[in-house]
Amino acid sequence: MNDRSAANIQGVDPGDISRSWQRCRTAGLIPEQTRLDQPHFSSAERRVAAERRTTLLAHARPVMDYFYAQIKDSGCVVILSNESGYLLESVGDTDFGNRAAKVSLQPGACWAEDTRGTNAVGTALIEGKPIVVNGAEHYLRHNSFLACAAAPLAEPNGKLLGVIDISCDSRRYHPHTFGLVRAAAQMIENRIFEIAFLSHTKLRFHYSSECVGSMMEGAIAIDEEGTILGANRTGFAMLGLRPEHIGVEDFSRYFGLTMRDLMALDRRTNGRPLMVHPRRGETLYVSVEQMRAPLIRPSLACSAPTTLKTDALTALDTGDERVSRAIGQLRRVLGRKVPILLQGETGAGKDYFARAIHEAGPRANGPFVAVNCAALPETLIEAELFGHAPGAFTGARKDGAAGRIREAHGGTLFLDEIGDMPISMQTRLLRVLEEGVVTPIGGKPVAVDFLLVSATHADFSTRIAERSFREDLYYRLNGLAISLPPLRERTDLPALIEHILKREARDRRAGPPRLSAELARACAHYRWPGNLRQLSGILRTACLMLDETETELRLEHLSEEALRELTALPAAPPAAEAEPPGGTLRAQSDAMIAGAVAEAGGNIAAAARALGISRNTLYRRLAVMRAH
Repeated sequence: MNDRSAANIQGVDPGDISRSWQRCRTAGLIPEQTRLDQPHFSSAERRVAAERRTTLLAHARPVMDYFYAQIKDSGCVVILSNESGYLLESVGDTDFGNRAAKVSLQPGACWAEDTRGTNAVGTALIEGKPIVVNGAEHYLRHNSFLACAAAPLAEPNGKLLGVIDISCDSRRYHPHTFGLVRAAAQMIENRIFEIAFLSHTKLRFHYSSECVGSMMEGAIAIDEEGTILGANRTGFAMLGLRPEHIGVEDFSRYFGLTMRDLMALDRRTNGRPLMVHPRRGETLYVSVEQMRAPLIRPSLACSAPTTLKTDALTALDTGDERVSRAIGQLRRVLGRKVPILLQGETGAGKDYFARAIHEAGPRANGPFVAVNCAALPETLIEAELFGHAPGAFTGARKDGAAGRIREAHGGTLFLDEIGDMPISMQTRLLRVLEEGVVTPIGGKPVAVDFLLVSATHADFSTRIAERSFREDLYYRLNGLAISLPPLRERTDLPALIEHILKREARDRRAGPPRLSAELARACAHYRWPGNLRQLSGILRTACLMLDETETELRLEHLSEEALRELTALPAAPPAAEAEPPGGTLRAQSDAMIAGAVAEAGGNIAAAARALGISRNTLYRRLAVMRAH
């Protein structure tokens, strides 16, 4: 059996290639053409395209890395494109990557079918389904050394996002590649679905009860009235959904149940998949995953009808009163072009809020351009922010640069660590905000329109008194000031931990883990100086330490540094206040453990050996000691 026949067995329609060739002829492409000057993003354009597809990139990168690890050193590259066929990201073997670069199979290049002929990326976008294009099936002959398998990626509303592709030398193509790329697409789409509907009721279903809870399940998200808000690819296929049904159709049409019936059945089955008989006739097994917390607080439940918000800001509302109040204030100014200033400690989540403000507002389809003012050298920040004309100064790009402010036109400009912006740049930024015009270095003024979101951990009153920050710029930035509480002051730590674990362990067969009682206590008592960033980092690393079948995250899964931080004991009391020899056995035992840990310099393994107990026992004792 040849490779193409094997691919056909896996579900590739040979008519895909013939239809594509016909479209290429109609477009006037010539198989022998060798011109390589097809559309290609500049570095600035590529950055803007990436900003517009931040969600796609964030969820695709881990999957790309995972699948590349399975095929590493096999002469392959894994490629991600946007919905127009422009390549955004790639990871792969250097040798083949160099060959692929000669035909511009690299980030920035456009592989739309009408410019590159029949190819897996461009043809999958048009056909809207997984495609294999092997060797001479490429319309342009100089691409015939390639073998490519690609699958389209869609949002939960059915809108096309892009394509995931695995390419290699045609002589090394294996039919299993087609299965890999379809699995990769499914994982990416499922990740996007889960994070988009984190706070919504979801129905997970399949024809087999064993498949509910697996990658093969169908899934839909519904609102409190039963309207379908989104679905994964399997959900679309199993229910016969179409994009135009999203936000319009009620789930009862497809499941033959009312919302009340569904919830009553779910309570009776105690969380097990329940069997339903939809009006289409087949039997489905359905699991109901209700929203983690009500979006309307009980105290408001009897008030006048409220419009329920289910957007990116909602996903950040996990129960803390101060955060909920901040989100309520932000909603009042969405769409008003009021500058927003986010204040809070490093790691408190200012970047998450900036992104959510963008995605929840009317500029969500425009670019989101983030600039860390503290990370840019003072010598580069002017050109980076304001752009420059071609040849404006020594070392300037030949084609010039638009600058980050112009790239944000029509969208949102996020200036992180604005308090660290050089004073000379503050003057120029103030002028842009006052006039709505940016002047590139060596260029002419250009009108710009963007929402400005700024963030800082700095104390502006001190900076203004020290004359390191302009007072007039501060008042320009401070249309609405939002103060985000540090993690140690928040009341929603369990919900935040649940959210992070779902995100970090979404692809585990055993599902997201739960915290052991000891680890939960340690987290509750810790001060979290690094805030959400520190919490996310610790849980991410701990999840990587889990075996595939483990369902509980324990102290021993933490890194040594994290363990020392979370189980650190208070300093020993002065000798005069120490427990006398006749103290309790527990006090003497605790003192012995504290002494062993101190003697071992915080090395838990060494302390456990010195005490003659297991590391697990020592972890538990330390957590109990800290709790007391």
